[in-house]
Amino acid sequence: METLRNLIALATLSMAAFCQTAAVPHTPDGKPDLQGIWTSASVVPLERPAELKGKEFYTPEEAAENAKKVLGISSWERLGVQAREHYNMSQYGLDLSQVKVASTLRTSLIVGPDGRIPPLTPEAKQRQSERAARNRGHQFDGPENRPLQEQCLLFSTEGPPMLPAAYNSNMQIVQDRGHVAILQEVIHSARVIPTGNSPHLAPEIRQWSGDSRGRWEGETLVVDTTNFTDRTAFRGSTENLHLIERFTRLDPDTILYEFTADDPHTWTRPWTAQITLARIEGPIFEFACHEGNLGIANTLSGARAAEKTAEEAARKVSK
Repeated sequence: METLRNLIALATLSMAAFCQTAAVPHTPDGKPDLQGIWTSASVVPLERPAELKGKEFYTPEEAAENAKKVLGISSWERLGVQAREHYNMSQYGLDLSQVKVASTLRTSLIVGPDGRIPPLTPEAKQRQSERAARNRGHQFDGPENRPLQEQCLLFSTEGPPMLPAAYNSNMQIVQDRGHVAILQEVIHSARVIPTGNSPHLAPEIRQWSGDSRGRWEGETLVVDTTNFTDRTAFRGSTENLHLIERFTRLDPDTILYEFTADDPHTWTRPWTAQITLARIEGPIFEFACHEGNLGIANTLSGARAAEKTAEEAARKVSK
C-alpha cells in the first residue's frame, strides 16, 4: 500500500520543478518541516467529469490544455507565478489565474478508477430527505437555520478535510516538537494538532472541526480526526465521520495532502482524495467575513420583506 501511495504521489506531479533533488527541509528534532504559507488552489475538480470516465491522469499536454481552459491563460508557464495583486477587484477576487496553482496530472482530486464520491447508503438518502422536509419553508426563519458557512462560523472548504475554495485557498502551517497548527485564510480559523499520539477526546465531546490527533510515520504527518458534530455534515456525513489526513513534503515547494473519509452511515465505502499544496510567499490576509457578519442580517431582512409582500398580495386577493 505504501509503495502504491508513493507511485500515485509521483504520478501526481507533472512539472519538472517538482522532480528536483533538493532535500526536504527538517526541523531541529528531525521531523519533516511543513512550515510555511501554502495554497491548495487547483484547476482540478473534486469529482471526475463524466467525459473523463476511467481516465485518472492527463498526459502533460492534456493537463496543460486543461489549465489553459480553466485559467484562461495562454501559457502553462503562467502557473506557479503569483501576480503582484492579491485581488483583482474587477473580478471580486475570483480570478484563479492570479494565484499560484500547483500542477498535477490528475483529472479529479478523488483517486481511483471512477474518481467520484461513492453512492449514499439508503440510510443517508432517507436522512437527507427527512432533513429537507424539516427545513422546507423554514430556511430563512433565523440565523440558526442557515449553514455554518453562511453564519461566518465555519467554511465548508477549510475542513477538515481541506478543499480548494473559489478564492483565498491559502493556509499557514507552523509546528513545534509536539504540535502542528494550520491557520486558514478563509475564515481565519486555526486548527492545533497534537503530534504526540495522544488519545482522542471522550466520545460525548463533539466539535465542528472534530478532534484531530497527529503522529509521524516516517516522512509523513498522519492526522486522525473523529468527534465531529452533525452540524458539520461534510458532504452529507454524520457525526460518525472518521477522517485520516496525510501530509508529505515532497520538496521545498510542495506538500502532498491526502485525506480518506469514512462514514458507513453515509457512503457505501471510504473514499480518498489527493491535493497538491504549493508554497507561496504570503502573507495571510485578514478575511472579514461579511464585514462584521452583516450579510446574514441582510439575507434574513430580505426574507422578512418577501414574506410581507406575499402577505399583502394574499390580502388583496382575498378582498
